[in-house]
Formats: sequence, structure tokens, C-alpha cells
Amino acid sequence: MAPDISIIVPARDEAATIPQLAAEIEAAMGASGRDWECLWIDDGSVDDTLLRLRELRARRGEHHFLSLDRGYGQSAALAVGFLRARGRVLVTLDADLQNDPADIPRLLAELEAGPAAMVQGVRIRRRDRWLRRASSRVANGFRNRVTGEAIRDIGCALRALRAECVERIPLFRGMHRFLPTLVRMGGWGVVEIPVAHRPRGGGRAKYGIRNRLWAGLLDTFGVRWWRSRRVLPRVRCSSMEGELGDHAAEW
Repeated sequence: MAPDISIIVPARDEAATIPQLAAEIEAAMGASGRDWECLWIDDGSVDDTLLRLRELRARRGEHHFLSLDRGYGQSAALAVGFLRARGRVLVTLDADLQNDPADIPRLLAELEAGPAAMVQGVRIRRRDRWLRRASSRVANGFRNRVTGEAIRDIGCALRALRAECVERIPLFRGMHRFLPTLVRMGGWGVVEIPVAHRPRGGGRAKYGIRNRLWAGLLDTFGVRWWRSRRVLPRVRCSSMEGELGDHAAEW
């Protein structure tokens, strides 16, 4: 039987954090009483990440892993997880321990309580260096201004959303930085709630100012162009049998 919740965790060279994060996920989901699975996406790690995932899978059946042949980046790893996930609700978080799995039940409760199809976390009292916090604020403000959005913390990886929200999400490098915007562009509602933020538990930051500045600028204007050209046709009535969903395919 398919689980109710699929948790997707991209991981690249995060062998040191996997045992603790897995234990925290198990504690949070065990207390929730929900059926769940956790999909770990090994994004071409060169440390013992894959070994830790094999050990984890052997210990507990809710954990699954997919190991990519090389590093494709966080967006591609998430996309692989989206395709393989079986749950009706998807939860994403980073593998470096900065996201707290104890927040997952609150995200799920908010998703079920309201009409929104996605609940995006907003990190409070961030535990990053001042330069990273400052660059994140600038980038977040720029993306919002160009795309016409008002997402407070687009860089937060902790979120919960209905599986149907990502069925037609375009895959491109940097897609993960625009996920709330892309979901809204598909016609779905997005709400934000505060979540905890912790110091990095291991590994190193994969993104910095130098390796995401120009790509981020191009991606932002690309999303703006796509937003201005998107079409969401809605069927008023039909002679065909079967129920029509609220959201039509995007052309």
C-alpha cells in the first residue's frame, strides 16, 4: 500500500549527518501516526553517503535511496524524488541538519487545514553567517520584484505540498529556488509558516555568491518570461465522461 507522506531528501557528501537526520525523521513521523516513506537522493556523492543509505535501508524499510551516477544538482535530485515518490503529500528538506524534522507535522497540519496546496517554511533566527544571510535577502527580494511574487524565504528547503502540484513543473538547474513561484504559476495556492533553523551539522555549503549569482539572474528573468506567457485553460463543460480536475494542463 502506498504511504500517505513521501519525504524527499537530496544528499551530496552528507555521510556524517544521515544517521542523526534519519533518527529525527523517524521520531517526528512516528509521533504523527501517519504512513510515510523517506526517499534519499544521493546526488553523486564521493564520501560514504551511499554506504550510510544502504545501512539505513537495511535497518528500516520506510527508507529508500536512489543514487545518481554523478552530481546533477539539487533541482535534478528533487525532480527524481518527485517522480519516484508514492505519497499524496510530498515533504522536502535538506540533509545538512539545518532543517528540523520536528516541524514536519506542523507543515502537514497547515496543509490539511486550509485551501493552499503548498506550505513553505520561513526560517526564523537563521544560523548562517551574516554574508550568507545578507546575500539571501538581496536575492530573495530581487526574485520577488522581477517575478511579481511575495515569497519571504524562497531559499528554505523545508516545505510540504500536494503531489499533483509538481506533475508539470519544468526541470532546469535552479528550479528548486523558484518552487513556490512555479507552484503558484500552476494555479495552486501557497502559504508560509515559520520553521526552525539550525547550524549546519556537517558537509559544506554547495551554493555561494560566486556559483549562483549569474545563473540566478538568468533563471529569474526566464521565470518572469514564462509567467508572462503561461496559459491555464479551464474547461467550462464537457460531454466526455469522468471528472475534470480544477487545474487544466498548462500549454
